[in-house]
Order: sequence, then C-alpha cells, then structure tokens
Amino acid sequence: MLRKFFFITVLVLFTVTLINASEEKYGKEITLKEKTSVSSILTNPEKFDGKSVLIEGKILGVCQDMGCWIEVAGENENEKIKVKVEDGVIVFPKDAKGKTALVEGVVAEVKTEECESGHEGEHKEKEDGGCCSGSAKAKVYQIEGLGAVIK
Repeated sequence: MLRKFFFITVLVLFTVTLINASEEKYGKEITLKEKTSVSSILTNPEKFDGKSVLIEGKILGVCQDMGCWIEVAGENENEKIKVKVEDGVIVFPKDAKGKTALVEGVVAEVKTEECESGHEGEHKEKEDGGCCSGSAKAKVYQIEGLGAVIK
C-alpha cells in the first residue's frame, strides 16, 4: 500500500514538472485572470487605451534583432496585435514563432514621433514597415508587455 502511494506521488510530481517545463516565463508574473480577445481590442482600441489586459494567441512574428516584440494572432483571419517590451528587460526568443503566448500588458497608442526618429523608428522600419508605412496619421495600438508565458 505504501509502495503504491509512493509510486503515484512520484508520477504526479513528474507530470507536473513536465507540464511546467514546457512553459517559459518572461518579465513580471501574470496577475490578471480574465482574458480579453485581440478582436475586442482591435475593434474598439480607445475603450482599452491605458488599461491592463491579458491576451492569448499564436505568435506570428518575433523581433529578430533584439527580441523586443512579438505579434500575437487574433481570433479572426488577418488579425494581430504587436506586444512591445522594454529593450533588454524582456527578450523574447527568436524561435518563438508558432508557439502560444499568454501576455499581460497595457494597451497603448503608438506615438508617431517614435516612427520618425531614433532607434524605435529605425527598428520598426527595418523589421516590418512599422507604423511609418502607410498613413502617418492612422492610430496604431499595441500592448506594452509586462509579463508573458510562452508555451
């Protein structure tokens, strides 16, 4: 009886360890419980501007220079939102594309002056056209990432 209990305990601990080992955590601990859909944010970004959100989705792209952003897919085709993190504070792995991300952060409008000068603008242009491509007056929203779990 004791041997059977010991075996089951070891098996449970091993399973929990395997599950946790497949997740990589970045930045701060995730504290929000309720997820917000990317579709909701993209449909009405002003409603979420400055608010903390928790999103989940497939990673479509990763910054290949510094690991300073990821693009997370929305629920509908061709929907995505950029998650930007402070350079060097969080570094997303360059091979994270295709994995699932759970991200907590603050929805924010991208400032157009970031696109016009300095590292931020050059980096966005180099990576994917950034907010400088197309209309300079269009409002673009992203999530300022605070913490993430990649599975």
